[in-house]
Amino acid sequence: MNYRDKFFVSIFLWLLGINALQAGNEVVVLTIDGAITPVTARYLITSVNKAVENGVEAIIICMDTPGGLMSSTLDIDKTLLAATLPVIVYISPSGGRAASAGVFISYAAHLVAMAPSTNIGSAHPVNMLGGKQDSTAVLMEKVTNDAVAHIKGLARQRERNENWAEDAVRNSVNITEEEALQQNVINYIATDLPDLLEQLDGEIIDLDGSQKVLNVKHAVIIYHPMNWRYKILNKIADPNIAYFLMMGAMLGLFFELRSPGALFPGILGGICLILFLFVTQVLHVTTAGVLLIVLAILFFVLEAYTPTFGFLTIGGVIAMLLGSLMLFQSPDVNVSLSVILPAVLIFGSLFVLIAIMGLKAQTRKVVTGEKGLIGEHGIVLRSLGEEWQVRVHGEIWRATSDTILNKDDTIEVVDIAGMVVKVRKIS
Repeated sequence: MNYRDKFFVSIFLWLLGINALQAGNEVVVLTIDGAITPVTARYLITSVNKAVENGVEAIIICMDTPGGLMSSTLDIDKTLLAATLPVIVYISPSGGRAASAGVFISYAAHLVAMAPSTNIGSAHPVNMLGGKQDSTAVLMEKVTNDAVAHIKGLARQRERNENWAEDAVRNSVNITEEEALQQNVINYIATDLPDLLEQLDGEIIDLDGSQKVLNVKHAVIIYHPMNWRYKILNKIADPNIAYFLMMGAMLGLFFELRSPGALFPGILGGICLILFLFVTQVLHVTTAGVLLIVLAILFFVLEAYTPTFGFLTIGGVIAMLLGSLMLFQSPDVNVSLSVILPAVLIFGSLFVLIAIMGLKAQTRKVVTGEKGLIGEHGIVLRSLGEEWQVRVHGEIWRATSDTILNKDDTIEVVDIAGMVVKVRKIS
């Protein structure tokens, strides 16, 4: 091999080494497809922290969201602001959006891109309170001002359009990807992920004073979607569903203890209990709320076994109502009143019905066993001296009577002692 050949081989190997080095870079792709919930926040925070530990080149969050909870959004924003590697939000696919909470998350990222035919905006806090409507204009104004201050701080730190951000929060304005690019709300419009990586390559990002040059054109893409655990949590992490799971657990276990061996109530109650405990990992249930609901169930049970003419039922209804209202710690995670009121009424009515049935059972005439013969009619068969032989319900009994009985007299059983019945003659 001559010197010229060695030179070209060396150049080739050098270029190959550069390409191999570039190909060794990794970009982690996370996905948000739906509302921002505590589960979404946990998934993003855990994934971002893991990516930082692994030292990847960048994190891309593919997002299509209608919004979500303010508390979860703030947790995500804190994580993105503290990230020591570039975080890029990519609003996709076409037809997707970054509404409400999505605007705050986009502004917290280092760079933002949008796919064609997407939109961003409508970030008024009323859409981020989990269905909870504020009763006063003053409170709503405080919440709005707090949200405005937060997003303006994000806009200054990431050097984006501060005026539009405030307008999105106060007036719920919404813009397309073209308008967002023109108004410095986003940085890129990308048709797909490879197009985005090509545009990002060579971008200089400020990471707490240090300059980071993105090298992602030939990066290895690592997709990290929600695993099955997060998906299950995300489906059942709705406060209303969690509330029904807890109620179902208590009701099922109560009926299983009341009627041991029924199996179905116990199995159903056990499943609901496990799922509820699973949900508490992200919804932060208060001890006081759970204890009040347990106390309400206890009052209902005591009413069923020791009727107090409604006093325990009233106490149970009040305890269950208060416990339901204060079940979750976060102010923007709550059970809807349209769910609480029917549930409290159904539970209260159910245990009142059980109490009424218990009272009727205690006063009802015995119809089984030996005592069930009392009040039954029969016929005298013959005399046995001081006793008589009678037929009652097709059975032959020895009988005593305070009056003289004759054959074929109709009698009524008034008492029973051992195998001898006491009867009286019926005219």
